[in-house]
Amino acid sequence: MTTLVARVTAEPPRRRAALPGTALAGLVLAALAALPVAAEAAGLPFLVVTATRMMIFGLAALSLDLVLGYGAMVSFGHAAFIGLGAYAVGILDAHGIRDLAIQAPVAAATCALFALVTGAISLRTRGVYFIMITLAFGQMAYFFMVSLSAYGGDDGLPLSGRSTLFGMRLIAGDPALFYCVLAVLAVALLALRRVVASRFGRVLRGSRDNAVRMQAIGFSPLPYRLTAYVIAGAIAGLAGVLLANQAEFASPAYMSWQRSGELIVMVVLGGMGTLIGPVAGAAALIALEEVLAHYSDHWRLGLGLMLVAVVLLSRGGLAGLAAKLGRRA
Repeated sequence: MTTLVARVTAEPPRRRAALPGTALAGLVLAALAALPVAAEAAGLPFLVVTATRMMIFGLAALSLDLVLGYGAMVSFGHAAFIGLGAYAVGILDAHGIRDLAIQAPVAAATCALFALVTGAISLRTRGVYFIMITLAFGQMAYFFMVSLSAYGGDDGLPLSGRSTLFGMRLIAGDPALFYCVLAVLAVALLALRRVVASRFGRVLRGSRDNAVRMQAIGFSPLPYRLTAYVIAGAIAGLAGVLLANQAEFASPAYMSWQRSGELIVMVVLGGMGTLIGPVAGAAALIALEEVLAHYSDHWRLGLGLMLVAVVLLSRGGLAGLAAKLGRRA
């Protein structure tokens, strides 16, 4: 037992193993930073809009990976946080508060509070019961926004324009919004990498692997899981803030159970428990949707077959496939 406690509390010497993932994330972010310039030179400005959407959903999938990949908590209501973040922007905008410095903290705090309340109830269940109760809470939030006729109801809530930052319209253009989303994504990746490498992250992973053993050595999994759930909810809320600004619209569809299912697919496709994997999974899924929809109205069939192929060929998702190819090279 002393050995197990030492393994959890001590800093594990894994810097050599973590370096490839860190380097890959740096390369991906550097390549993304050059995208607007390349798209402008090639006369393809729509690529900036598509890439921005990829990064926003990558941020949401990254937040889900914290609870799904590192905590083994299959949340089927995670999209509710995206919708709450988007509506925080829309409702504040409707009341004349359009500054991102106010909207973002309010959205994050709202989602964190919702996650705290719902997580404290949901995390007392396990397995399929946890899946169903998170689905129920997500649908409750969805139907609440649908019934909120003062803010558009089922039709959604249009924004008067993109948010300002300290009174300046810094993200009015698509390239500016792109770099704003890229900066948030980079900070989230760095912060979550530090979180999962910390003592908190090691306890969370230990609870995922064997909760009974963690309790036996003196760590109660519930506070750690609840904290991870709250952090994930706040980050997903920021993704909702960015999504509302890109579309200049807040819709109940953002928090539907189908959207939660898409986020799970993004995490599984990219690779659970890898951080950079869900971002790649979000980009791959959106890219496949855009390309296949151009050729056929039945593009979902082709998308499903490709997803099955990726899962069967590489159980670690795209991140696992990339690591396997790297080892062979």
